[in-house]
Amino acid sequence: MTWRPTLAALAGLCLAVTTTTVPAGAATDAVRASARAALAGPPGAPPGACPSGVSYGPPLPASTVTAPRIRGGFTFLEGPVWVADGGYLLMSDMTAGTGPYNVQPSTIRRFTLPATFDTFIANAGSNGLALTADAQQLVAATHDQRSVSAYRLSDRTRSTVAADHQGRAFNSPNDVAVRSDGVVYFTDPNFQRGNRPDQMSGRTSVFRVSGGQVSLVDDRLRQPNGISLSPDGSALYVGAYAENKIYKYVVQPDGSVGARSVFVNYIGGPDGGTIDCAGNVYWTSGGDSLVHVYSPAGTPLGTIRPGNTGTTNVAFGGPDRQTLFITSGPWGDSGLYSVRLNIPGYPY
Repeated sequence: MTWRPTLAALAGLCLAVTTTTVPAGAATDAVRASARAALAGPPGAPPGACPSGVSYGPPLPASTVTAPRIRGGFTFLEGPVWVADGGYLLMSDMTAGTGPYNVQPSTIRRFTLPATFDTFIANAGSNGLALTADAQQLVAATHDQRSVSAYRLSDRTRSTVAADHQGRAFNSPNDVAVRSDGVVYFTDPNFQRGNRPDQMSGRTSVFRVSGGQVSLVDDRLRQPNGISLSPDGSALYVGAYAENKIYKYVVQPDGSVGARSVFVNYIGGPDGGTIDCAGNVYWTSGGDSLVHVYSPAGTPLGTIRPGNTGTTNVAFGGPDRQTLFITSGPWGDSGLYSVRLNIPGYPY
Protein backbone atom coordinates (compact mmCIF):
# COMPACT_ATOMS: atom_id res chain seq x y z
CA MET A 1 0.00 0.00 0.00
CA THR A 2 1.33 3.44 -0.92
CA TRP A 3 0.53 6.47 1.21
CA ARG A 4 -0.23 9.68 -0.66
CA PRO A 5 0.11 13.09 0.99
CA THR A 6 -2.75 15.33 1.97
CA LEU A 7 -2.34 19.10 1.61
CA ALA A 8 -1.60 19.25 5.32
CA ALA A 9 1.09 16.61 5.01
CA LEU A 10 2.85 18.37 2.16
CA ALA A 11 2.59 21.77 3.78
CA GLY A 12 3.82 20.45 7.10
CA LEU A 13 6.82 18.79 5.51
CA CYS A 14 7.76 21.99 3.66
CA LEU A 15 7.60 23.89 6.92
CA ALA A 16 9.51 21.30 8.92
CA VAL A 17 12.53 20.92 6.63
CA THR A 18 14.33 24.21 6.95
CA THR A 19 16.13 24.04 3.61
CA THR A 20 12.88 23.88 1.58
CA THR A 21 11.39 26.99 -0.03
CA VAL A 22 7.59 27.29 0.01
CA PRO A 23 5.96 29.07 -2.97
CA ALA A 24 3.70 31.97 -2.10
CA GLY A 25 0.53 30.18 -3.16
CA ALA A 26 1.43 27.11 -1.16
CA ALA A 27 1.56 29.18 2.03
CA THR A 28 -2.14 29.99 1.67
CA ASP A 29 -2.89 26.34 1.03
CA ALA A 30 -0.92 25.43 4.14
CA VAL A 31 -2.94 27.83 6.30
CA ARG A 32 -6.21 26.40 4.98
CA ALA A 33 -5.01 22.84 5.46
CA SER A 34 -3.87 23.66 9.00
CA ALA A 35 -7.29 25.08 9.83
CA ARG A 36 -9.02 21.97 8.49
CA ALA A 37 -6.65 19.77 10.49
CA ALA A 38 -7.42 21.70 13.69
CA LEU A 39 -11.13 21.12 13.21
CA ALA A 40 -10.62 17.42 12.51
CA GLY A 41 -8.38 16.79 15.51
CA PRO A 42 -4.67 16.11 15.75
CA PRO A 43 -3.10 14.50 12.65
CA GLY A 44 -1.42 11.20 13.37
CA ALA A 45 -0.55 8.36 11.02
CA PRO A 46 -0.36 9.00 7.26
CA PRO A 47 -3.64 8.67 5.35
CA GLY A 48 -4.53 5.03 4.85
CA ALA A 49 -2.06 3.69 7.39
CA CYS A 50 -4.83 2.65 9.75
CA PRO A 51 -8.35 2.11 8.38
CA SER A 52 -11.16 3.78 10.31
CA GLY A 53 -14.08 1.96 11.86
CA VAL A 54 -12.28 -1.36 12.27
CA SER A 55 -12.51 -3.44 15.44
CA TYR A 56 -9.50 -5.53 16.44
CA GLY A 57 -9.01 -8.50 18.73
CA PRO A 58 -5.87 -9.44 20.69
CA PRO A 59 -2.68 -8.22 18.98
CA LEU A 60 -0.56 -11.30 19.76
CA PRO A 61 -1.25 -14.90 18.69
CA ALA A 62 -0.12 -15.99 22.19
CA SER A 63 0.96 -14.28 25.40
CA THR A 64 4.57 -15.24 24.70
CA VAL A 65 5.81 -15.11 21.10
CA THR A 66 9.20 -15.89 19.56
CA ALA A 67 10.45 -13.94 16.54
CA PRO A 68 12.81 -15.83 14.17
CA ARG A 69 15.99 -14.20 12.92
CA ILE A 70 16.19 -13.16 9.28
CA ARG A 71 19.91 -12.36 9.29
CA GLY A 72 22.65 -11.43 11.74
CA GLY A 73 26.25 -10.33 11.48
CA PHE A 74 25.67 -6.57 11.63
CA THR A 75 27.44 -4.38 14.16
CA PHE A 76 24.58 -2.61 15.97
CA LEU A 77 21.19 -2.24 14.28
CA GLU A 78 18.69 0.47 15.23
CA GLY A 79 15.76 2.53 13.99
CA PRO A 80 13.93 0.28 11.47
CA VAL A 81 11.31 1.88 9.20
CA TRP A 82 9.20 0.32 6.44
CA VAL A 83 8.98 1.89 2.96
CA ALA A 84 5.95 0.55 1.08
CA ASP A 85 7.13 1.74 -2.34
CA GLY A 86 9.60 -0.97 -3.27
CA GLY A 87 8.73 -3.18 -0.32
CA TYR A 88 11.82 -2.66 1.82
CA LEU A 89 12.93 -1.90 5.36
CA LEU A 90 15.61 0.65 6.25
CA MET A 91 17.67 0.52 9.45
CA SER A 92 20.77 2.14 10.92
CA ASP A 93 23.90 0.07 11.53
CA MET A 94 26.27 1.82 13.94
CA THR A 95 29.90 0.93 14.55
CA ALA A 96 32.46 1.86 17.21
CA GLY A 97 33.36 5.51 17.73
CA THR A 98 36.26 6.98 15.78
CA GLY A 99 38.26 10.20 15.56
CA PRO A 100 39.19 12.70 18.25
CA TYR A 101 35.56 13.05 19.36
CA ASN A 102 34.83 9.30 19.40
CA VAL A 103 31.70 9.66 17.24
CA GLN A 104 30.05 6.46 16.02
CA PRO A 105 29.82 6.08 12.21
CA SER A 106 26.51 4.77 10.91
CA THR A 107 25.30 3.23 7.64
CA ILE A 108 21.67 2.88 6.58
CA ARG A 109 21.08 -0.71 5.47
CA ARG A 110 18.20 -1.88 3.29
CA PHE A 111 16.35 -5.18 3.56
CA THR A 112 14.18 -5.93 0.50
CA LEU A 113 11.71 -8.76 0.68
CA PRO A 114 12.19 -11.63 0.60
CA ALA A 115 15.92 -11.87 1.41
CA THR A 116 18.12 -9.10 -0.05
CA PHE A 117 20.34 -6.83 2.04
CA ASP A 118 22.39 -3.92 0.71
CA THR A 119 23.76 -0.49 1.66
CA PHE A 120 21.26 2.30 1.12
CA ILE A 121 23.19 5.32 2.49
CA ALA A 122 26.82 5.09 3.58
CA ASN A 123 28.12 7.49 6.24
CA ALA A 124 24.56 8.47 7.20
CA GLY A 125 25.40 9.23 10.83
CA SER A 126 21.93 8.04 11.79
CA ASN A 127 20.17 6.29 14.64
CA GLY A 128 16.34 6.37 14.72
CA LEU A 129 14.48 6.68 11.39
CA ALA A 130 10.98 7.70 10.33
CA LEU A 131 9.17 8.33 7.05
CA THR A 132 7.33 11.43 5.89
CA ALA A 133 3.65 11.03 5.08
CA ASP A 134 4.23 11.27 1.32
CA ALA A 135 6.83 8.47 1.61
CA GLN A 136 9.39 10.57 -0.26
CA GLN A 137 11.81 11.45 2.56
CA LEU A 138 13.48 9.64 5.40
CA VAL A 139 13.71 11.66 8.62
CA ALA A 140 16.71 10.61 10.68
CA ALA A 141 18.11 11.35 14.12
CA THR A 142 21.68 12.04 13.05
CA HIS A 143 24.28 12.04 15.81
CA ASP A 144 27.17 12.69 13.40
CA GLN A 145 26.09 16.34 13.10
CA ARG A 146 24.10 16.41 16.37
CA SER A 147 21.02 17.19 14.29
CA VAL A 148 17.83 15.85 12.76
CA SER A 149 18.14 15.35 9.01
CA ALA A 150 15.97 14.42 6.03
CA TYR A 151 17.21 12.14 3.25
CA ARG A 152 15.30 12.24 -0.04
CA LEU A 153 14.74 8.62 -0.99
CA SER A 154 14.99 9.22 -4.74
CA ASP A 155 18.58 10.48 -4.72
CA ARG A 156 19.71 10.23 -1.05
CA THR A 157 20.37 13.99 -0.81
CA ARG A 158 20.46 15.29 2.76
CA SER A 159 18.87 18.40 4.26
CA THR A 160 18.54 19.69 7.81
CA VAL A 161 15.33 19.55 9.83
CA ALA A 162 16.76 20.73 13.18
CA ALA A 163 20.33 21.98 13.72
CA ASP A 164 20.21 23.33 17.28
CA HIS A 165 17.97 24.76 19.99
CA GLN A 166 18.39 28.47 20.70
CA GLY A 167 21.90 28.34 19.29
CA ARG A 168 23.02 25.38 21.43
CA ALA A 169 24.03 22.08 19.88
CA PHE A 170 21.95 19.04 20.77
CA ASN A 171 23.57 16.13 22.59
CA SER A 172 23.00 13.30 20.08
CA PRO A 173 19.48 12.99 18.63
CA ASN A 174 18.41 9.38 19.04
CA ASP A 175 14.91 8.67 17.74
CA VAL A 176 12.17 10.47 15.77
CA ALA A 177 8.42 10.44 15.18
CA VAL A 178 6.67 12.35 12.39
CA ARG A 179 3.04 13.45 12.19
CA SER A 180 1.17 13.32 8.89
CA ASP A 181 1.36 17.13 8.69
CA GLY A 182 5.16 17.11 9.01
CA VAL A 183 5.58 18.00 12.69
CA VAL A 184 8.64 16.15 13.99
CA TYR A 185 9.28 14.97 17.56
CA PHE A 186 12.67 13.66 18.66
CA THR A 187 14.64 12.56 21.70
CA ASP A 188 18.07 13.90 22.65
CA PRO A 189 19.99 11.73 25.15
CA ASN A 190 23.80 11.86 25.20
CA PHE A 191 24.56 8.26 24.17
CA GLN A 192 26.36 9.16 20.91
CA ARG A 193 27.72 12.57 21.89
CA GLY A 194 31.18 11.08 22.33
CA ASN A 195 33.81 13.57 23.46
CA ARG A 196 32.07 16.59 22.01
CA PRO A 197 31.29 19.38 24.49
CA ASP A 198 27.97 19.42 26.35
CA GLN A 199 25.97 22.48 25.25
CA MET A 200 22.75 21.37 26.97
CA SER A 201 24.00 21.96 30.53
CA GLY A 202 23.57 18.32 31.46
CA ARG A 203 19.94 18.14 30.29
CA THR A 204 18.62 15.33 28.10
CA SER A 205 15.37 16.31 26.42
CA VAL A 206 12.51 15.82 24.00
CA PHE A 207 12.02 18.42 21.24
CA ARG A 208 9.44 19.32 18.59
CA VAL A 209 10.01 20.86 15.14
CA SER A 210 7.08 22.76 13.63
CA GLY A 211 7.13 25.51 11.03
CA GLY A 212 10.91 25.31 10.93
CA GLN A 213 11.10 26.18 14.64
CA VAL A 214 12.54 23.91 17.32
CA SER A 215 10.77 24.01 20.68
CA LEU A 216 11.36 22.14 23.92
CA VAL A 217 8.83 19.49 24.92
CA ASP A 218 10.42 18.23 28.14
CA ASP A 219 13.90 18.49 29.69
CA ARG A 220 13.09 16.60 32.88
CA LEU A 221 13.68 13.11 31.48
CA ARG A 222 16.84 11.13 32.15
CA GLN A 223 18.12 9.76 28.85
CA PRO A 224 14.94 9.82 26.72
CA ASN A 225 15.31 7.15 24.07
CA GLY A 226 12.52 5.71 21.90
CA ILE A 227 9.63 7.93 20.81
CA SER A 228 6.34 6.99 19.12
CA LEU A 229 3.16 8.81 18.14
CA SER A 230 -0.23 7.13 18.34
CA PRO A 231 -1.95 6.62 14.97
CA ASP A 232 -4.80 8.95 15.97
CA GLY A 233 -2.26 11.67 16.83
CA SER A 234 -3.54 12.19 20.36
CA ALA A 235 -0.64 10.75 22.35
CA LEU A 236 3.15 10.82 22.27
CA TYR A 237 5.09 8.06 24.06
CA VAL A 238 8.71 8.40 25.22
CA GLY A 239 10.89 5.79 26.90
CA ALA A 240 13.14 7.26 29.60
CA TYR A 241 16.05 4.82 29.51
CA ALA A 242 17.71 5.85 32.77
CA GLU A 243 14.38 5.94 34.65
CA ASN A 244 13.01 2.59 33.42
CA LYS A 245 9.70 4.27 32.59
CA ILE A 246 7.56 5.03 29.55
CA TYR A 247 5.87 8.42 29.61
CA LYS A 248 2.75 9.47 27.74
CA TYR A 249 2.02 13.05 26.63
CA VAL A 250 -1.22 14.58 25.42
CA VAL A 251 -0.78 16.05 21.92
CA GLN A 252 -2.83 19.05 20.80
CA PRO A 253 -4.11 19.55 17.22
CA ASP A 254 -1.45 22.21 16.56
CA GLY A 255 1.30 19.76 17.53
CA SER A 256 2.05 21.26 20.93
CA VAL A 257 2.40 18.79 23.80
CA GLY A 258 0.39 18.97 26.99
CA ALA A 259 0.25 17.01 30.22
CA ARG A 260 2.65 14.16 30.94
CA SER A 261 1.74 10.95 32.76
CA VAL A 262 3.48 7.66 33.51
CA PHE A 263 2.31 5.05 31.00
CA VAL A 264 4.50 2.16 32.23
CA ASN A 265 6.03 2.48 35.67
CA TYR A 266 8.81 -0.06 35.13
CA ILE A 267 10.45 -1.54 32.06
CA GLY A 268 14.17 -2.30 32.17
CA GLY A 269 16.07 0.10 29.93
CA PRO A 270 13.30 1.13 27.49
CA ASP A 271 14.67 1.59 23.98
CA GLY A 272 12.62 1.94 20.77
CA GLY A 273 8.89 1.43 20.37
CA THR A 274 5.98 1.43 17.96
CA ILE A 275 2.17 1.34 18.02
CA ASP A 276 -0.42 -0.70 16.14
CA CYS A 277 -3.68 0.51 14.62
CA ALA A 278 -5.63 -0.44 17.76
CA GLY A 279 -3.37 1.79 19.86
CA ASN A 280 -1.47 -1.08 21.49
CA VAL A 281 2.10 -0.10 22.39
CA TYR A 282 5.18 -2.25 21.63
CA TRP A 283 8.38 -1.33 23.48
CA THR A 284 11.81 -2.92 23.54
CA SER A 285 13.64 -3.52 26.80
CA GLY A 286 17.40 -3.48 27.13
CA GLY A 287 17.02 -5.20 30.49
CA ASP A 288 15.49 -8.48 29.33
CA SER A 289 15.75 -8.05 25.50
CA LEU A 290 12.02 -8.59 25.09
CA VAL A 291 9.44 -6.56 23.22
CA HIS A 292 6.73 -5.74 25.78
CA VAL A 293 3.21 -5.18 24.50
CA TYR A 294 0.69 -2.96 26.32
CA SER A 295 -2.91 -1.99 25.74
CA PRO A 296 -3.71 1.72 25.23
CA ALA A 297 -4.45 1.81 28.98
CA GLY A 298 -1.00 0.43 29.85
CA THR A 299 -2.12 -3.12 30.69
CA PRO A 300 0.54 -5.74 29.84
CA LEU A 301 -0.65 -8.00 26.99
CA GLY A 302 2.37 -10.23 26.44
CA THR A 303 5.93 -10.31 25.18
CA ILE A 304 7.90 -11.08 22.02
CA ARG A 305 11.39 -12.56 22.23
CA PRO A 306 13.66 -12.01 19.22
CA GLY A 307 16.96 -13.07 20.82
CA ASN A 308 18.73 -13.20 24.14
CA THR A 309 20.42 -9.79 24.24
CA GLY A 310 20.54 -6.32 22.75
CA THR A 311 16.96 -5.72 21.54
CA THR A 312 16.87 -2.11 20.36
CA ASN A 313 13.87 -1.18 18.20
CA VAL A 314 10.76 -2.28 16.29
CA ALA A 315 8.69 -1.30 13.25
CA PHE A 316 5.62 -2.64 11.49
CA GLY A 317 5.93 -3.48 7.81
CA GLY A 318 5.27 -6.00 5.08
CA PRO A 319 2.59 -5.72 2.37
CA ASP A 320 -0.22 -5.50 4.94
CA ARG A 321 1.91 -4.01 7.78
CA GLN A 322 1.16 -6.96 10.06
CA THR A 323 4.80 -8.03 10.29
CA LEU A 324 6.75 -6.67 13.24
CA PHE A 325 10.43 -6.19 12.39
CA ILE A 326 12.81 -6.17 15.35
CA THR A 327 16.48 -5.18 15.60
CA SER A 328 18.26 -7.24 18.23
CA GLY A 329 21.48 -9.02 19.13
CA PRO A 330 24.88 -8.52 20.74
CA TRP A 331 27.40 -5.96 19.54
CA GLY A 332 29.06 -7.34 16.42
CA ASP A 333 26.28 -9.85 15.71
CA SER A 334 23.21 -7.63 15.69
CA GLY A 335 20.39 -9.02 13.59
CA LEU A 336 16.99 -8.42 12.05
CA TYR A 337 14.06 -10.50 13.30
CA SER A 338 10.40 -10.60 12.32
CA VAL A 339 7.09 -12.05 13.44
CA ARG A 340 3.59 -11.84 12.00
CA LEU A 341 0.99 -10.34 14.34
CA ASN A 342 -2.79 -9.93 14.31
CA ILE A 343 -3.08 -6.17 13.87
CA PRO A 344 -1.43 -3.84 11.34
CA GLY A 345 0.65 -1.02 12.73
CA TYR A 346 2.28 2.31 12.27
CA PRO A 347 5.33 1.91 9.96
CA TYR A 348 7.90 2.97 12.58
